[in-house]
Amino acid sequence: MTREEFIALISSEQESLRRFLLALCGGDRMEAEDIAQEAMVKAYIASNRFVERHKFSTWLFTIAYNTFLDHKRLARNRETDLDEATFMADSSSADQRFEYQELYAAIDTLPLKEKTAILLFYVSGYDIKEIAKITDSTKIAVKKQLSRGRDKLREILK
Repeated sequence: MTREEFIALISSEQESLRRFLLALCGGDRMEAEDIAQEAMVKAYIASNRFVERHKFSTWLFTIAYNTFLDHKRLARNRETDLDEATFMADSSSADQRFEYQELYAAIDTLPLKEKTAILLFYVSGYDIKEIAKITDSTKIAVKKQLSRGRDKLREILK
């Protein structure tokens, strides 16, 4: 894949990728942007390994999802001082998240697999087969995750 081909493909997927990561990050725009940038760099570096018979967006979302998981693992392993975290909080980020605060809060209560399935299906428009590939799950597992996630969201948001 040439640089120009990669740029054209990434340009068409960039917005949906950022929305998916924003929702996965609970509305934290800065965290989502960091992960999106890292995922796109990883995709560019690995672009010579992209197999054209596969869907580019599925390949890209797989990289982004794995980057998100890596980011969360690293964050869990790091101890953060509460005062430092409070000092570094961005008030404009909080203002932007307020509009969808209830929805983000409800989605954040879901287990990661259910949360990911819900976001990929309803926000990003992927089908069950693609979600299974992105999350390295079976189609049956994805259907169960979607069902459980919908039920939990329905309960929380009523």
